[in-house]
Amino acid sequence: MHRAFAFTTLLMLALPSATFAPAPRPAITGLCFVRLKVSSFDSAGKFYGDYLGLPRFNACWAASAGTCFFITPYQDLEIVGLDTQPTNHLLDTIGLWTEDAGALRGYFLARGLKPGDPASQFKGEQGFEISDPEEHHLVFLSVGSPGSLRDSTMQVSNHMIHAGFVVHDRAAEDHFYKDILGFRIYWHGGRTDTETDWVDMQVPDGTDWLEYMLNVAPNANHKTLGVMNHIALGVADIHAAEEKLIKNGWKGGQEPKIGRDGKWQLNLYDPEETRVELMEFTPTKDPCCAPYNGSHPGHP
Repeated sequence: MHRAFAFTTLLMLALPSATFAPAPRPAITGLCFVRLKVSSFDSAGKFYGDYLGLPRFNACWAASAGTCFFITPYQDLEIVGLDTQPTNHLLDTIGLWTEDAGALRGYFLARGLKPGDPASQFKGEQGFEISDPEEHHLVFLSVGSPGSLRDSTMQVSNHMIHAGFVVHDRAAEDHFYKDILGFRIYWHGGRTDTETDWVDMQVPDGTDWLEYMLNVAPNANHKTLGVMNHIALGVADIHAAEEKLIKNGWKGGQEPKIGRDGKWQLNLYDPEETRVELMEFTPTKDPCCAPYNGSHPGHP
């Protein structure tokens, strides 16, 4: 018996270390959806369906109830009703694509994290929920092949390029997104050249990103949080996008401008005062504060 134990021990020691290495992280490729809370589906429909020209469906990538506005077959905005308890946090959930949701869930479990149970909204889809260290709600999804979607001639954008949310503890968020999941800094900057108010964390296997909105007061009001917790839709030409918005009936008060990141942008606000940023895919001049450190997004 002792001999058998010794032989087994020697055999295990002789095996390459890769035999016992944890499974690699499955690819995380981009944004799938953002779920927003609204008080009026009619008003939200006017903004997202009419002004932004996004096709409307009742079947969403992850929500079991609500209204969805599809940007591409791979991306949608999910609109759900407000809870009975009033809240200033209207960006409810962010969905991200992964090549294998089941394997990614196992990856989290192997590192001591607590993802939710596996779930499936559609045939061939895998998914699960998890919250980051600051309780931002995430859903990771994988699917074989989505159906086709014909772009609307009214549609202003065909790519959601980022979603932003308030962050108070950057170190904790970096450990989750950067150290565990492999996100990387795409760009960072601030209102002045010496401060960092925004950190763009690009998915490890694509060009979409999540934006940390830093230095926000803990007691920030509804309007401020609507600016900070936002989404961005990519466009090739901000002026052409503005013309299409106006043609669709939008009458906004803001003009396009070049942001601190060197990109043309135009800020819109939905009826709940959640910011929807139109942003050109590529910069037109050098950004402030730091150079870009990743590939720029484009049309899907």
